[in-house]
Parts: sequence; structure tokens; C-alpha cells
Amino acid sequence: MSLLPFNSEKIVNQPKAVWAVFFASIIAFMGIGLVDPILPAISNKLGASPSEVTLLFTSYMAVMAVTMLFTGFVTNKIGIKRTLLLGAVIVALFSTLAGLSNNVWTIIGLRGGWGLGNAFLVATALTALVTLSKKGSAKAIIMYEASIGLGFSMGPLLGGLLGEISWRGPFLGVGVLMAVAFISLITLMPKVKEHKTQTTVKSSSSLLDPFRAMNNHAILTFGIIAFLYNFGFFTLLSYAPFVMGLDAYGIGLVFLGWGILLAITSIFVAPKLQHKFGTIRSMSVILTLFAVLLLIIGIWVSTQWVVIVSIILSGAFIGNNNTLITTGVMHASSIEYPTVSAAYSFLRFIGAAIAPALAGVLSVIFSPHIPFIVGGFFVIGAVIFLLLNRKHIQHVDKT
Repeated sequence: MSLLPFNSEKIVNQPKAVWAVFFASIIAFMGIGLVDPILPAISNKLGASPSEVTLLFTSYMAVMAVTMLFTGFVTNKIGIKRTLLLGAVIVALFSTLAGLSNNVWTIIGLRGGWGLGNAFLVATALTALVTLSKKGSAKAIIMYEASIGLGFSMGPLLGGLLGEISWRGPFLGVGVLMAVAFISLITLMPKVKEHKTQTTVKSSSSLLDPFRAMNNHAILTFGIIAFLYNFGFFTLLSYAPFVMGLDAYGIGLVFLGWGILLAITSIFVAPKLQHKFGTIRSMSVILTLFAVLLLIIGIWVSTQWVVIVSIILSGAFIGNNNTLITTGVMHASSIEYPTVSAAYSFLRFIGAAIAPALAGVLSVIFSPHIPFIVGGFFVIGAVIFLLLNRKHIQHVDKT
């Protein structure tokens, strides 16, 4: 299915329930990048090495990835609204406990619990937006990717601002914001009844459904591309704070610029690229440019302005690709949205979980150059895999 060029009226004119879910999604995605500016501070205050601190991403993403496989089943049992509320409660609880902890390994464990809640939120939010939206699934997916962009842009800024006060501030801040999201969901969102749109949004009835979905060539192809791409993405997100040479506020500002570009391109630019050039061609070019930026950072990691400019510019490529690949996979088959989201998200976030841990290890064994170079080659691998398997996904540009 082609995304039509962006129409702001079609996006804005949505029910209140859609905006409640949109807000909760923003807070959920804020939690991913929120710790970026305070990683060096946590390392200094708690006496932890960079390789240990990057595990804050690994535990979070690993639990999130595995939980994604079961979100559709849970949603089927308790409903979309209750699943979102459950996720909000878990995130608020574990983020608050992390902010009150004094041991890095305790925080790493609590971040895993945080990832559990986030999985229920982000996977179910996509289903909820598609279900509740009055403007079609394509516009709902753009809203979902917009929440990613806004969350990623505001998360580091909030982390930087609160991190200047204390490294605990960002964790406690998410707890408060997620409590607000809980209230908005419980008051503005009705009990969602499943109904059919262009593709059914019925939730997974079996725990095996996401595994069966991976037998679909198109879903598996998009999932592996996302795995390789997210390896580079989360290498940048988790390890860049250690090479910028900035304080928490400075890191937050850099990632604010990065996140603004991510949000703008995911909402405004990606639909136009897909409409004019198609998903496969657009992704091939964008991923190649992103890989080049990672290699530039890796080569000139000691040159501060090159690193900062490259990080900010990478937001444009990440924003475009996020929308293109999510829209592509959601329209690649006739399988239910929640099942596709669960299978795809599992593969997507497994890459995001491995990358931070490997980046920390590579920097210790070799040098700060190597994590970014390795991340760049993983993204190049995504381009190669896409081109070699384009026959499995080329139909998304014809429907």
C-alpha cells in the first residue's frame, strides 16, 4: 500500500482516544533515549564502566524484544485498553524504582522490567492507533512513527535537563509522566472493540502466531533488515554519549537536534519518498547513507564537531527508514496487525539489544572507533540483504 503525501488535516482530525494513545506512545519512546545524556554521569557516580552502563539499553531491549512475542496474546485475553494500562503501570513502577536505586546492576535489572512494560505499550499502541483512527491505517502508522520521533527527540532533552540536577531525575521524571499517560488513557480511551479495517486488527489467539508469521518471506525479510539496521541505530544511540565530550545537557541538545530531524522526516518526508520512489529504492539509498555516517563517526571519532554533526544528520535517515520499513512490513501480508507487529518487533529489538553490549565490549578490547565501524557494516549488510531478497517484498510498492 502506498503512503499518500502528507495531509496534516487527516492526521490532526482524530478522536480524543487516538491522542491519548499517541501521548502514551511518546512517553514510552522517551524512555529509550532518556538515559542517553546521563550514561557518563551514571558511570561516574556509581563507579561503573561504559561497557556496564550500556547494558541499560541491552536489558531493556532484550526483555522488550522477547515480550513482543506475547503482546498480541495478552491483548487478546484482556483487551487493548487494559494492555496499555498494564504497560503504563509497569513502566511507571520500574522507572521510579530505578531512580531510587544506588547500584548499577540493580538499575540494569529494573530497566529490564521497564522494557517489559514498554513492550505492552509500544506494540499495543500501534494496534490501538490503527483500530481507533478514523483516517485509515497509513495515517495511523505515520502517527505511530511520529510518536517515535517526538519521544526520541524529547527523551534526551528531558534527560539532559533533569540529569543536570541529578542522574536520578530522568528516571523519576518518566515515572511521573507515565502516571499522567495512565490517567489520560483511562479517562479518554473507550473499551476498544475489535473490528475489521483494510486488514483485520484481531489480536493473536495463540502464543505461536508470531513464530508462524516469521514463516512469511516478506515479514521475515523486513524483520532481518530491521535487525541489521537497528544494530547500527542502537550502537549510535548507546555509545555516542561516551565520545562526544559533552555534559548531560550538551548531549541532550545534540540528541534533541537528532530527534527533531527524525520526527520531521518520519512524518513529512518518508511518505513523499515512498510515494515518488517506492519503499525498496528509498530504503536502499537511506540505509546506505546512514551506514556512511556511522563509518564517518568511526573514522573521525576523536573530532568532536564531526561526531556531533554526523549524529544530528543521522536523525533524518533514521526517521525516514523507520516510517518506510514499518509501513512496508505492516502491509506486506494479510496477517493480522498485532501478529505482524509482534514478529517484526521481536527481530527489530533483538538487534537493538545486542548492539549496546557489543559496542561496550568492542570499545574496551579495541578502541572507541570500532563500535561505529562495526555498526556501519551491519547497516551495509541490511542494504545487501534487502537487495538480494527484494523479490519477497517488492509487492508492497504495487498494492
